[in-house]
Amino acid sequence: MTWHVLGAGSLGSLWAARLARAGLPVSLILRDAARLAAYEAGGGLTLVENEHSTTYPIKASTAGTSGPIQRLLLACKAYDAEQAARSVAPHLAEGAQIILLQNGLGSQDAVAATLPGKNIILASSTEGAFRQDGFRVVFAGQGFTWLGRPNDPQPPVWLDDLQQAGITHAWTPDILSKLWRKLALNCAINPLTVLHDCRNGELQNWPQEVAALCDELVTLLLACDQQEAAIGLHEDVQRVIIATAANYSSMYQDVAQGRRSEVSYLLGYACNAARQYQVKIPALQSLHARLIAHLAAQGLPLG
Repeated sequence: MTWHVLGAGSLGSLWAARLARAGLPVSLILRDAARLAAYEAGGGLTLVENEHSTTYPIKASTAGTSGPIQRLLLACKAYDAEQAARSVAPHLAEGAQIILLQNGLGSQDAVAATLPGKNIILASSTEGAFRQDGFRVVFAGQGFTWLGRPNDPQPPVWLDDLQQAGITHAWTPDILSKLWRKLALNCAINPLTVLHDCRNGELQNWPQEVAALCDELVTLLLACDQQEAAIGLHEDVQRVIIATAANYSSMYQDVAQGRRSEVSYLLGYACNAARQYQVKIPALQSLHARLIAHLAAQGLPLG
């Protein structure tokens, strides 16, 4: 079965290239005819790993000419997910499987509302990748991908494709806990790297600020009935800061390149949840306000 990949960003490209390298059928769905022409002119998708580059001439099309789609990896930014899902909805086959690979929370519910009754799988990944240019992606760090449907213990047979492609993964019925944990990690790290204009590792210079955010995030997670996601959060944040010390966070990269960030689906989502559950999180709310002011000063979208 063909893997259709919508969202040729860093992770979408990383998955597409590795699936193609494993000999599995892959097809990219690109934004418009101009982007498709640029892709075809370049000869395909290039994966750079350990300073070695390989180009894969993966088939590509636009949303309007794709289909029927039986398996879709939706790997675009969180703020584009709902519209992207709507663009391919007419081309989804009966029983199509849609894997959502977005940062943060909120976009998953929007996609589910756009595609009612569809077979939606949630995913959360810690793999590192970045684009050098339009269709050249660098594999920056081996990570792990959790996939699942809430309360569904039965993994699908197509996980064998991921094994074949070298995508380290596991299936879990507690996928929401994994998504909340990733959101908390991102809220504790990403906004600070933007405001302090630094790599992840440099956050070791602000230990009290990081600790205060982690304390509030634990309080919020417990209020949201996400006990497992709260366990050892501060220690895990410190581990990630050290393990990815030389990296720039995804939010830092977005802001540095003048792109829209996913603040609404990370820090914004956390602050909205705190209001809903009447949890006091002054440090997180202050961080959110500082980040919004920073984006506004640079003329970047605030949502």
